[in-house]
Amino acid sequence: MPLDIVLLVLFGALLHATWNAIIKAGTDKSLDAALISAGGAVASLPFLPLLPLPQPQAWPFIGASAILQFAYFQLVAAAYKAGDIGLVYPLMRGGAPLIIVATSGLILGENLTGGALAGTMTICAGILTLAFEARHGSRHAVMLALVNACVIATYTYVDGIGARISGNAVSYTLWMSLLPPVLLFAWAILQRGIAAVGTHIRRNWWRGLIGGTGSIASYGLALWAMTKAPVATVAALRETAILFALVISVVVLKEKASVWRYLAGVIIALGGLMLKLA
Repeated sequence: MPLDIVLLVLFGALLHATWNAIIKAGTDKSLDAALISAGGAVASLPFLPLLPLPQPQAWPFIGASAILQFAYFQLVAAAYKAGDIGLVYPLMRGGAPLIIVATSGLILGENLTGGALAGTMTICAGILTLAFEARHGSRHAVMLALVNACVIATYTYVDGIGARISGNAVSYTLWMSLLPPVLLFAWAILQRGIAAVGTHIRRNWWRGLIGGTGSIASYGLALWAMTKAPVATVAALRETAILFALVISVVVLKEKASVWRYLAGVIIALGGLMLKLA
């Protein structure tokens, strides 16, 4: 994989870890997830007139992706309520590329080289190693994380294909970002009422704007990379976000890191190097 693609995907991983930390640190994870989704849509609006519309055949993928993104954000919030980030994040982000690697040949007809496959599996192994430190955690949290891993794998396929046929990966990403916050806030208002949702927005709008901008930029970089390199390889490299999450957890959130976290960091770094050399 070319160095410029590797670096851009890694930068996207940093942005991804940052907005996940914003949700985890919040007092209302469900509404914060909706805010971040809305922030991504707001950040997208100024650029839409400057970009070509996606090709007509890409719109069904945009619609399907919006529904999957709604499910994804709901599951992220629920999983962070049920379990520690040291358990939930690795299972969600590590399980998805494992599913993609196992099925990309059948679904996309992509055959990874031996080096790319080895690097991908190494990164996945490193991410899943992090779950050992929280292996006695909530079974409910584990189930939510694994279900979300399946959702992540599904929308990765949908968007990887959609971005390729759209004619412009950036335009696809920005249009795709508009519908999920509508669904998320409609659901939140139905569950809690407009007054409670409005109060949270007034107090925390800045969290949504910062996190949402990082979220849409992170995913846009990944989708662009998927137009230049195999989806499975990009999906695995993107999961190095866990390394940035580890740094944020120790330096910013003042959490203690176990030996499993450091071991996983070494394994993930090794996998990234293998992908670069593949």
